[in-house]
Amino acid sequence: MAYHSGYGAHGSKHRARAAPDPPPLFDDTSGGYSSQPGGYPAPGADVAFSVNHLLGDPVANVAMAYGSSIASHGKDMVHKELHRFVSVNKLKYFFAVDTAYVAKKLGLLVFPYTHQNWEVQYSRDVPLPPRQDLNAPDLYIPTMAFITYVLLAGMALGIQKRFSPEVLGLCASTALVWVVMEVLALLLGLYLATVRSDLSTFHLLAYSGYKYVGMILSVLTGLLFGSDGYYVALAWTSSALMYFLVRSLRTAALGPDSMGGPVPRQRLQLYLTLGAAAFQPLIIYWLTFHLVR
Repeated sequence: MAYHSGYGAHGSKHRARAAPDPPPLFDDTSGGYSSQPGGYPAPGADVAFSVNHLLGDPVANVAMAYGSSIASHGKDMVHKELHRFVSVNKLKYFFAVDTAYVAKKLGLLVFPYTHQNWEVQYSRDVPLPPRQDLNAPDLYIPTMAFITYVLLAGMALGIQKRFSPEVLGLCASTALVWVVMEVLALLLGLYLATVRSDLSTFHLLAYSGYKYVGMILSVLTGLLFGSDGYYVALAWTSSALMYFLVRSLRTAALGPDSMGGPVPRQRLQLYLTLGAAAFQPLIIYWLTFHLVR
């Protein structure tokens, strides 16, 4: 028992003895850093040293201030140019519609001959939104009509066993490209004719997009009554759209600022309006004739 007790005491002393620390692999040469016990630099010491060094350098401070100024100036320029070409407030104006306006506007696009007053209404030199003025252009009907046309084209191609995603995408892209080309041509014509009006790109896009309503009616009539019904609907919708565009552009857009101008300028404005209206049946036929057989 005594031997056993002595052996345990001796073993406890042997286990309590701490092993010496291993020598470091590398010598600590960072004299400028505050070190922790063990020879290692404190966490974040190198970052703090770099930041303090930069903040203490006058050249770095000037460079940082100049860079911030350039970034702020560039941001302001981007916002200004974006607001110039795509104004959110102006875009909201063209989508300020309600159900009553949409129903009346569709009826006006199909039966414009009985409409008497074509002047755009103003309140304190600001045009009334479409929901308060039937003559105001909007982008809601052209957008919905474009989507409906694409879906109707897919249905028509499916009925004829000619549907494919590629053909449907081609129909949508072609219709969109034609409208963009028409708007660019109108902008160029207004610039060359030196027409002073409140027409903007959104106005021209709205007037050009109304053709999708006639395209939908022509295709639907062609699917229901064949090619004869298609040509009858095409003639009616084209003539209605031409009348609508001539009266709208002459009265709402070009009329107030162009009546007192020189006679040659008035003729150019009239030719531009008639040319834009006469071009509509060609586009409607080109985008719809292949959907009806």
